[in-house]
Amino acid sequence: MGASASSLDTTQYGLNNRSLKFKLEDIPEACIALVLSYFDPPDICKLARINWAFHAASSADFIWESKLPSNYRYILEELLGSSVAGMRKKDIFAKLSGPNSFDSGKKEIWIDKNNGGVFLAICSKGMTITGIDDRRYWNHISTEESRFQTVAYLQQMWWLEVDGDLEFQFPAGTYSLFFRLQLGRVTKRLGRRVCNSDHVHGWDVKPVQFQLTTSNGQRAISRCYLDNVGIWIHHHVGDFVVEDPTIVTKLKFSLTQIDCTHTKGGLCVDSVFVCPISLGKELRSFDSLIVMTK
Repeated sequence: MGASASSLDTTQYGLNNRSLKFKLEDIPEACIALVLSYFDPPDICKLARINWAFHAASSADFIWESKLPSNYRYILEELLGSSVAGMRKKDIFAKLSGPNSFDSGKKEIWIDKNNGGVFLAICSKGMTITGIDDRRYWNHISTEESRFQTVAYLQQMWWLEVDGDLEFQFPAGTYSLFFRLQLGRVTKRLGRRVCNSDHVHGWDVKPVQFQLTTSNGQRAISRCYLDNVGIWIHHHVGDFVVEDPTIVTKLKFSLTQIDCTHTKGGLCVDSVFVCPISLGKELRSFDSLIVMTK
């Protein structure tokens, strides 16, 4: 019976083998777009190269609207001074997935290319550092190892205090805040990375303290001894929760070591980094791996 069924003459139904061969181009564009909406942005871009039908479907606004953070209008209009009028959602995603500076270049914002999570970075020049204008203690040094191309370098001081703040309309979720620090001053010698640790001292006597507070009363404090000579580490300050994405959250954060019984020096302060907690866990795991393999 199976054999007779398989040899059924399709011509009696007005069909032939040629008409049964469909091509990808024959799939309606709306159907392709609906399927693409279930993929992550990098995969959508890869599939868009299959043919013209996939390329056209991949530009549908409803696909990229779902990939953008809920506050994308706030980011573009309030922070970056751009208008979303007339912009395709795909173009908005492309713009925000790259680094975008604001506040006179002291801060940067971008979104994760895989899931649209929001990242923020504040450079050392965007924070208040005690004694920063006295070159006996601090210097701003240029380096390719910072996304801002400059870091604050502490030669020696009794009192360490770094304060900063940020006002931002976060999408709902839980976020982590980090200080990116390194002990020792890195230079290039004959094309190789060399760390000068001559000024590194005092960090094993007392721990540094990190602190985070939010405008709705959340607070986090953490302490640790610094020992990451020649290695950039994202030191976790704490986490905070955003429940209402329509209001601006105000953050205050600090790094201190104000025990004046000893001096400390040789510290590079690069930036403060804010990201969704899930991506923050990946960042901490990556830093731990670097330390273990160093």
